[in-house]
Amino acid sequence: MRAMDRFSAAGKPASARDGAARDSTSGGGTFETGFAPGESSGDAYGSPGPGHEHSGPPSTADRANRPGTAATRSGSTEAGPGTTEPRSRADEARSDTVQARSGPARAQTGTAQAQTETAQGRSGTAQAWAALGGDPALLARVSRERRPGLLPSALPVLELASSAVTACSLAAAEFSCVRARSALLPPVRVDDGAVATAFHSDRLVRIDGRAPVTFAPLSRFWRTADGWVRTHANYPHHRARLLSALGMPDHGPAEDEAAAGRVATELAGRRAHDVEETVYREGGLAVVVRTPQEWAAHPQRQAVAAAPLVTVSRLDAAPTPALDGPPGPGGLRGLRVLDLTRVLAGPVATRTLALLGADVLRIDAPERPEFLDTHADTGLGKRSTLLDLSSRAGQATFEELLASAHVVVTGYRPGALDRFGLAPESLMDRRPGLVVGQLSAWGAGGPWHRRRGFDSLVQAATGIACLEAADGAGGAGRSPDLVPGQLPVQALDHGTGYLLAAGLLRALTEQRTGTAGSRLVRLSLARTAHWLLYDLPRGPGSGADAGTGADEAEEEADEQPPLDRKPWLAEADSPLGRLRYALPPVGFGPPESAGAAAAGAAAAAGPRGGGGGGTEVAPDAARSPRDWARMPGPVGGDPTEWT
Repeated sequence: MRAMDRFSAAGKPASARDGAARDSTSGGGTFETGFAPGESSGDAYGSPGPGHEHSGPPSTADRANRPGTAATRSGSTEAGPGTTEPRSRADEARSDTVQARSGPARAQTGTAQAQTETAQGRSGTAQAWAALGGDPALLARVSRERRPGLLPSALPVLELASSAVTACSLAAAEFSCVRARSALLPPVRVDDGAVATAFHSDRLVRIDGRAPVTFAPLSRFWRTADGWVRTHANYPHHRARLLSALGMPDHGPAEDEAAAGRVATELAGRRAHDVEETVYREGGLAVVVRTPQEWAAHPQRQAVAAAPLVTVSRLDAAPTPALDGPPGPGGLRGLRVLDLTRVLAGPVATRTLALLGADVLRIDAPERPEFLDTHADTGLGKRSTLLDLSSRAGQATFEELLASAHVVVTGYRPGALDRFGLAPESLMDRRPGLVVGQLSAWGAGGPWHRRRGFDSLVQAATGIACLEAADGAGGAGRSPDLVPGQLPVQALDHGTGYLLAAGLLRALTEQRTGTAGSRLVRLSLARTAHWLLYDLPRGPGSGADAGTGADEAEEEADEQPPLDRKPWLAEADSPLGRLRYALPPVGFGPPESAGAAAAGAAAAAGPRGGGGGGTEVAPDAARSPRDWARMPGPVGGDPTEWT
């Protein structure tokens, strides 16, 4: 039997013009490259059925419920561990816009509680893959190495992290087959250890042994007269606006440690909501630390909850731009990506595309270059340039780049870049067939959609900081005596980044297997936070309720030996110095995919014994690289041109 299954297409995007149904579970369409439904091989890689994630061989019950038959194609089998409960999903026809909804949004039960219960009946990976519009049959190729106790939290952070990485890996494997015109889907393996290490990448990076600078002195929680606020002042312009809003003198960043005491005294006499609005009007960043109940009553939460986890829109019927040359390892060689993002989610997404072989050109404004430590972490595989889009020369250069780009990714609040001609519709008018990724903090709708934001601020506003409070009692209510907490990693940033990369890959796949046309992929940190708070299943390492979750998570972590991160860390010489960095958690292909020599050795070894499957050496596109091919250079140090 083959070690890599034939698999079915993800369907065609919905459109009133062509009548094609997007949702793969409706059974609409197959890949033009000959992909067809087929039974899983039950190979030695331990392919679980949809909703199951394990690293051992599939059980008899699993094999009996393999996707690929007519019955499972019309309704996905997505069950909790140990069960196989079929769940039907109605097709959602759209005339011009396709929305790939997450579990609760697709279920359309009418109440938030029922939606959450529907979502939590499926694994996080199944939820994410459904949100991306992926064929549930492909989940049979996924296996996961579970390592309990990692990323301990009152919330299911490890489930979010592994699910986002798995969905991204599966989307990459799918596109690699489309690009290579292959009917063989490589296996996808995700290791919780690699995931947890990668989600710490911004803290683990080292340049010549120096630890990174993470948060500036004025980026922190502050006690107010009636609660707490969280500020973000890492960038110089945000820092200056915060001080200006508070009516305080600016003596320069070197004096911020001393200034922190004066800021604390000033904020202690103000009301939290007044601080939030005053700083916002000045263009700075501060949010009230809300309880989950307070966030649930906020109009922005209503807008966030109504949105899909991932939104993929088809905006026209333009032909798909060609990808020249062989696909290369990872399948993205020849793909040109313009990266106009900032820390951290957007750069994580484009860093992933660079891993898979894309030519990623990061563009920063000359007056606001990225921080060196952040660049060292997220610039792996990319080139970096500076470009003034407010000048005629800069606009002309950008148009030359856009003329042959396949993907543009932006990481600013909706509308912030429109004056530079970077609105998605404008970009697609000038480059038909383009895929645009748009990332924001608070989402595309609601009263906060034009506000700036970062992971730490979204955690504070949505109630996560209260749930992660030091004493584990954050759900009981807001009190000036309750010190807010934070997730063990910047999980909203990293998780949204991998989901964004997955959405872009699925959009590229749909262009080539469904209907052509420019695509817009939208995600927000706030919607990912909603997924974490309400939809993901709770398991070991995540609390079942706000009152005891943090304590249980801490006990779970204490029972586990500390994670040895060495297998997932690497060091290399770079133009920046000796660089230590986290290896990518995204991967697909046979285990002998580290290089051509290993692949050759696997071919010489012949079929495996006793596992019911054989080792089949995949072509280059059917394996992902273990590491990035390029180390980051100086910020803005590369020519403003394609390679």
